[in-house]
Amino acid sequence: MRDPYSVLGVTKSASADEVKKAFRKLAKKYHPDQNTGDPKAQEKFSEVSLAYEILGDDKKRAQFDRGEIDADGKPRGFEGFGAGGPFRRGGGAGGGNPFENFEFNMGGSPFGQAGAGRGGFDASEFFDLFGGRGRGRQQNAQPQRGKDVEHTVSISLGDAVHGTSVRVSLPTGKTLDVAVPAGIEDGKQIRLKGQGHPGPGNGPAGDAMITVKIARHPFFRVEGHDLRLDLPITLYEAVLGGKVQVPTLSGKVEMSLPPGATGGKTMRLRGKGLPAGDGKAAGDLLVTPRIIMPEQPSAELEDLMRHWQVTRPYDPRKDLG
Repeated sequence: MRDPYSVLGVTKSASADEVKKAFRKLAKKYHPDQNTGDPKAQEKFSEVSLAYEILGDDKKRAQFDRGEIDADGKPRGFEGFGAGGPFRRGGGAGGGNPFENFEFNMGGSPFGQAGAGRGGFDASEFFDLFGGRGRGRQQNAQPQRGKDVEHTVSISLGDAVHGTSVRVSLPTGKTLDVAVPAGIEDGKQIRLKGQGHPGPGNGPAGDAMITVKIARHPFFRVEGHDLRLDLPITLYEAVLGGKVQVPTLSGKVEMSLPPGATGGKTMRLRGKGLPAGDGKAAGDLLVTPRIIMPEQPSAELEDLMRHWQVTRPYDPRKDLG
């Protein structure tokens, strides 16, 4: 994956708001619902979503900036010996052995290739232990299973509900279309048998492990198979109650809002969450009302609130201690 800053088109000094704004703009542009049948848009949407998984999280962003994790969010592994390690490059042209131009540097005492006069040490004997030249050990090696490869894809919430197919490019160089089943949970893995690295000695190939991440939705939050929604309501709806329209994954539904509704009470719409699959019941939609004040100031409302402040005082924070 490319550098997440480049993917979102922001600088390393960009604020969290600038990162979020860039993500929303690109996610809207490449969203699968807006680019039906366009696999390149799907790949771009996945790339943008994964970039935001890193830069949209303060902890992960700091880890990436320090070089502790890569652009897929995985810890950076050991990549070999540094310049000050136990091997250092010597002079001379290289031969069939990739280590022939190296000398050992152990305790400040260099050992050359030949052992004569230096304790009888022959570097080629050491390298033979690693399947190097001279002993034919590779020819007698037993078949081994190849290593697995890992890849992460990001899909929209709608695709998680209905299922989809995503095109992935694996570290092995293979490009595959992967079927994502309907109702998949965030973070679940799909195993592709035999799509990993080939096995040494004609052994069986490893598998490809595809981790599926559900991209952030503008207003739904995923909790297993349940969904959470903060529902904006007016001040008069909160006081008087009534019927309100609630968005769901399958369209808007009508919900009864009781009089005196506050943000402290969550209502449950059963079966309006994510499908569970395997004949199991779907999750629920958990709706929490959030009172939104009028955009325009009202002298009448202000006078009423001042009157209430005197005649009907109450403390909504009394339980906070």
